[in-house]
Amino acid sequence: MSPQDTQVVMSRRGRPAETTPPPTAQEVLALAQGLPFTKSVLHPVVEEASASQRRFLHRLFTQEQQSRESSKRARLVRQAGFPVLKSLEGYDWQNVHWPPDWGRPQLENLEFVHSRENLVFYGDVGTGKTHLAIALGYRACQEGVRVKFTTAAALVAQLRQAAAAGMLEKQLTQIGRHELIIIDELGYLPIDNQGARLLFQVIADAYEKRSIVYTSNLEFSRWGQVFGDDQMAAAIIDRTVHHGRMVRFKGGSYRVANATMK
Repeated sequence: MSPQDTQVVMSRRGRPAETTPPPTAQEVLALAQGLPFTKSVLHPVVEEASASQRRFLHRLFTQEQQSRESSKRARLVRQAGFPVLKSLEGYDWQNVHWPPDWGRPQLENLEFVHSRENLVFYGDVGTGKTHLAIALGYRACQEGVRVKFTTAAALVAQLRQAAAAGMLEKQLTQIGRHELIIIDELGYLPIDNQGARLLFQVIADAYEKRSIVYTSNLEFSRWGQVFGDDQMAAAIIDRTVHHGRMVRFKGGSYRVANATMK
């Protein structure tokens, strides 16, 4: 080749190809940091790309999308506040008794979340209520649903602290960003009048806007004892059952049956 010929090399498509050295991996990665693609730049590049280049871009974008989804799921699980992680895989369903015309398929496909319905897991201690609630919350996180898990006592304490700091509205707004709220151990500890009013605000705000799952060992007739106010309890029950279902748990304690202390 003449010196002039070495300055320009024709590509297979008949267009001049650059003879400058390719950028290093570090240089490419440095440009990619925090750089979202804009349509005005991306579309012409994809349209003009060769078949092999499109395959490369498709593989790159697929891997990036999968990585972002995985990171999102992990973040949702971390932010949900589960005390431990539980899965529906291997869950023992023998203690679960379903309401009419509704059952395990509707539970597992999170139909109640998408319909903004409530669930009350009611039954004796150790029958698997909390396990199932956590497992459902974990599955919801895998589906991209924002979940908040808390015990009733912890939620009341959180609200009480926010109210004392003059930040109750901000706290309620943060809770309201979740699509599924799981309130565990309702009825295990009594709630005073202030706590009941604070909890009522969360429940009233969620009404027809998001789902709440309660776990409790008390039937509705005894919720007045928990809240210290029959009228407050009636208002909470009214909003819970309007778009809700009760799942009953009957049987012996799983923990007692599998205890190492005999």
